[in-house]
Amino acid sequence: MRPVSSWPLTTKLAVVVATLLALALASIGVTLWITLQLDGGAAAINEAGRMRMQTYRAALMLREAPERIDALATQFDKSLELLRVGDPARPLSVPWNDEARARFANVQRQWQALRPIWIDAAKARDAPSSASTDILREANTFVEMIDAFDTSIEAQLARWTSILNVVQIALLVLAIGSAWALLYIGHLLVLEPVSRLTGGLARIEEGDFSMRVQVASHDEFGQLSAGFNRMARNLQQFYAELEQKVIEKTASLETERARLAALYEISAFAAEASTLDVLAHGFARRMRGIAGADSVAIRWSDEGNERYLLLGSDGLPRFMIEDEQCLTSRSCLCGEPRTEPGARVIPVLAEGAAILGHCARAGYATLVSVPVILHQRPLGEIDLFFSDEIALSAQDRDLFDALSSHLATAMENLRVTALEREAAVSGERALLASELHDSIAQSLAFLKIQVQLLRDALPAHTDASVARIVDELDAGVRESTGDVRELLVHFRTRGDAEDMEPALRTTLRKFEHQTGLTTHLSMQGHGLPLDADVKVQVLHVLQEALSNVRKHARAREVWLEAQQTPAWSFEVRDDGQGFDAARDTLGETHVGMRIMRERAARIGARVVVESVPGEGTCVTLTLPQHRGDTCMRTNQPVSKGRTI
Repeated sequence: MRPVSSWPLTTKLAVVVATLLALALASIGVTLWITLQLDGGAAAINEAGRMRMQTYRAALMLREAPERIDALATQFDKSLELLRVGDPARPLSVPWNDEARARFANVQRQWQALRPIWIDAAKARDAPSSASTDILREANTFVEMIDAFDTSIEAQLARWTSILNVVQIALLVLAIGSAWALLYIGHLLVLEPVSRLTGGLARIEEGDFSMRVQVASHDEFGQLSAGFNRMARNLQQFYAELEQKVIEKTASLETERARLAALYEISAFAAEASTLDVLAHGFARRMRGIAGADSVAIRWSDEGNERYLLLGSDGLPRFMIEDEQCLTSRSCLCGEPRTEPGARVIPVLAEGAAILGHCARAGYATLVSVPVILHQRPLGEIDLFFSDEIALSAQDRDLFDALSSHLATAMENLRVTALEREAAVSGERALLASELHDSIAQSLAFLKIQVQLLRDALPAHTDASVARIVDELDAGVRESTGDVRELLVHFRTRGDAEDMEPALRTTLRKFEHQTGLTTHLSMQGHGLPLDADVKVQVLHVLQEALSNVRKHARAREVWLEAQQTPAWSFEVRDDGQGFDAARDTLGETHVGMRIMRERAARIGARVVVESVPGEGTCVTLTLPQHRGDTCMRTNQPVSKGRTI
């Protein structure tokens, strides 16, 4: 059982109050019970007095009205029965004891003896005077027995009255004692602990942090005293180590300043970066310095989050750069698609053998992976490599999340800027297309009609040279009309889709519709998607190459092959008549070739034309290689050419 000193204060007070309340209720209950006994005894005395009166009435009725004796005897029987069993309604109850029971039994026996005598005397009616004298004497004897019973009741009531007085005095003493007990217990359990705490607080206010109050119990005040002592100890320690805390706080502020400076530097750099390559490598270099990592890798994820391409790195070993140019999702510790921010700390050696093992081979012990997320869409991740085991604080995680958010915004800004450039070019080309349609195209349509009218107006026997000239005019107008229509189609070409393959299919489908030639498309490898403005230039170069096929090649089939690794390249081949590329440099196709090379130069690309008479022509467009472009799926078959 727990000692009393360990009881809570509420328990102690509840026990004291419950004890006093139980005593008070017990005293009140005893008082009520005694009062009930006194009331019942008083009623019993009244009923006994009534029996005396009925006895004398019976003696008189025997002489004056003997016919009423039966009714009076019945009432007398009811009075005896009422005294014997009591009446809770009045209340009436005899305070029985041995004496009272004996005297009540005498009264009953005497009544049982007198009752038949009086009944018989009432029937006789003319009783002698001597009989009346006997009846009166018997009545007096019976009344004396009733008085003796009444006296025993009064004696019992006198005893209960004495007990009631004693209980009332005890109740008064209990009330006074309870008041003093409550005052003492309140002083002992409440006032004295409060006084100790107040004194302790005064000492603390004076600067005495060595002050400790006595913990005299384990109740609420004991806990409060213990808390006061802990507070005093902490204050004493705080003041003793105040200088150290100031130093630590200054260092913390310096760290926060450095973090803000890092965020500002990253923001300024991301705003100035002109290409994704510059952004990735510059961000990796700065991220390595901010995080104190041994190496950093910036990875980009494709739209389906199936591959992670290495955009840029800093301090990464050469073999990791070569082997991890492209990672399939979840093939290693890196490359886990996530839509919620939050850095993951991954112990390299604790992850088992189901990984590539490059980190362990390079001597890294910890990998920190920070997702790059924009509007809950994963764009890639930042991988920080450490040669030691590390743990990230909440501030570090917040900083890394903020930096990854800046990177995601910068990548999106580059994409939006490219789209804006492409949109500006497309808008101007759409305006040119409208002008061509409203001017040259309408004029060519008019000339076509006029040439037909001229042909119809010629006589049947027209000179052959005139007919040949009309045919040449008709062919020239038709070719010019086809060129203008092709220009109108090319001018409205947009490259704002992320995937290059749908744009190439659309271009070949339009070419088939115009020429009726069979086309084949082949896509090989996987790499970063082209920017919108670069993509539209690529499409225009390919359209120009296809236009040359339509005009000059006399081909039956055309093949378009796109290679994404090690750099984006596009090859347009036909099975037409070809030409001598080394000698025929001033032919009618040199303007188209120059236009293609000019477009390629705008995006840093290169155009190579290869052709052999009778063997067809091959035009190759090669874009500059990005360090993050190389990505071939392991054991992935090269896609086959197919007819569109």
